[in-house]
Amino acid sequence: MEKREEKIKVMIADDSAFMRMILKDIVDSQPDMKVIAIAKDGLEAVELAVKHKPDVITLDVEMPRLNGIEALKLIMKKVPTRVIMVSSLTEEGADITLTALEIGAVDFLTKPAGSISMTFRQVANQLVEKIRNAMKVDPKTLTLRRYRPAVVTAKKPLVSTGKIVVIGSSTGGPRSLDMVIPSLPETFPAPVVIVQHMPPGFTKSLAMRLDKVSRLRVKEAEEGDILKPGWVYIAPGDFHLGAKLSGKNVTLFLDKSPKINNVRPAVDFTLDKIAEIYKDKTIAVILTGMGKDGTKGAFKVKFYKGVVIAESKETCVVFGMPKSVIEEGYADYVLPAYEIPKKLVELV
Repeated sequence: MEKREEKIKVMIADDSAFMRMILKDIVDSQPDMKVIAIAKDGLEAVELAVKHKPDVITLDVEMPRLNGIEALKLIMKKVPTRVIMVSSLTEEGADITLTALEIGAVDFLTKPAGSISMTFRQVANQLVEKIRNAMKVDPKTLTLRRYRPAVVTAKKPLVSTGKIVVIGSSTGGPRSLDMVIPSLPETFPAPVVIVQHMPPGFTKSLAMRLDKVSRLRVKEAEEGDILKPGWVYIAPGDFHLGAKLSGKNVTLFLDKSPKINNVRPAVDFTLDKIAEIYKDKTIAVILTGMGKDGTKGAFKVKFYKGVVIAESKETCVVFGMPKSVIEEGYADYVLPAYEIPKKLVELV
């Protein structure tokens, strides 16, 4: 990473004076960043974003005059900027946050315990890390036209081919998943397992959203789920997701062992367990995200002669995880997100 001479210019938008003070305090205490503007509501957030052109904006989900979503839409239209949504850990908060990620927000941070909270300082480290990570995103990629490809037609009826698809994603994942899962036909003959780096609550919202727009059934994975074709299972936040043989079936299990690559769920954990069972019938797909999670898992898949697909840079919000897999030489195909469904139908 080249050394930045200038500080990261951060703008804060929050309707709580207390939260504004805390956020400013956290950012200004860092040697490499400074707050250049503070907005008290959504309307002011848009005005100040246009005026000051910050590098990163922290945007509260719930604000008067113009809520976070409406403000985000306008910011993306007028001055595409890296935005980190700050939301409460409620089901509704999770749903709104996922909408924000689809519109173009880079990442999100959840306020611990309630919307105005003395404990926010506990997530200070997370906030500054997310601001630094956001700088790795090219703002131009945030407003790329995200088109969902037409559903791939598959003539054959739903007969299991004994294959499985495992998808790993992190930052920008919900957008890429939105291009992949809804385009798979209802006759897709393999189970799909998704490991998306997200906290508890958010993975459930993600499953519900994808279920609404997909022909396959999508659910948050539970202990003991039997893997069946035509179903998509999303690893729940804060649990690794594994698979094991149970008689003639393969069932899923949840695991609380330590984080891998600083995340839980980790794609590496899931691929490790699934490749052991499915061997050469494993298809791994590594989508957008920060870091290297999925690289060791891809190695395991290649070891058993399975297939690995990496998302190409053009549709990635962060070309980290796929890039790592490509650089190690594990990727059989490098494709933009909208071409992945067609390839999956061919492969299974």
